[in-house]
Amino acid sequence: MNGLHLAGSATGRAREDRTAVFFGGVRPASAEDEKLAKEIGQALAQAGYQLLHGGYNGLMEAAARGASSEGAPITAVTLVDKHDEWGAFNPYATASVHLPDLGARLNHYLDRADLVVAMGGGIGTLHELTAAVYYATTIRPVPVFLAGAAALCLLAFLREEKWLYETPTRPLGFLHTTESADAIRTHIAALHTTPIGGA
Repeated sequence: MNGLHLAGSATGRAREDRTAVFFGGVRPASAEDEKLAKEIGQALAQAGYQLLHGGYNGLMEAAARGASSEGAPITAVTLVDKHDEWGAFNPYATASVHLPDLGARLNHYLDRADLVVAMGGGIGTLHELTAAVYYATTIRPVPVFLAGAAALCLLAFLREEKWLYETPTRPLGFLHTTESADAIRTHIAALHTTPIGGA
C-alpha cells in the first residue's frame, strides 16, 4: 500500500465526516495550555469533527483526551521509520496511519483537513504550522486556528517581521486566533454558515 498502514477502527457516535487536524508539541506544556488543548479537543468533537494528530504525548495527547471524552474517532499519523524511535501512541488513538516521509505526512493531514488547530511546540510543530499556513494561502483556504500563548506570540512575531502579510493574491481570511474553547466553538459555528476563507 505504498507505505500506508491503517490500524484499528473508528469508534463513537456518527460524525458528519468533518476532520480537524491538531498540531501541538510533545514537550511538557503549562497546565493552562494542557487544559486548553483538552477543551479544544472536546469542542471539536462536540461539533462533529474526528481528530487527526501526531499520536504522541504532550498537547497532542491532551487534545485527543478531550476528543475521546466525546466519542470522536482519533487517528495518529506518523512516519514508518520513526514510530519505534518516537514510542507508543497515546491511549486515545483509535486508528493509525504510517507514512514514508514528512511530505506524505503533511499532505495526509492537510488534504483531509476541514480545519487546523495549532498550539505551541518544538520545531516539528513549527514545521506543521508553517506548512498549514502555506497550504491555506496557495492550495485551499483551510481555516487555521492558533491557540495558546506560544502560538499567539509566534503569530504576532511573524506579522511584525513581515514573514506573514496579506496581499490580494494571498488573503489571510482563513487565519484565526482563539484563547478559549468557547471562542473556538463560536468560530466553528461561523464556519458552518459562511464560506471558508471569507471575511
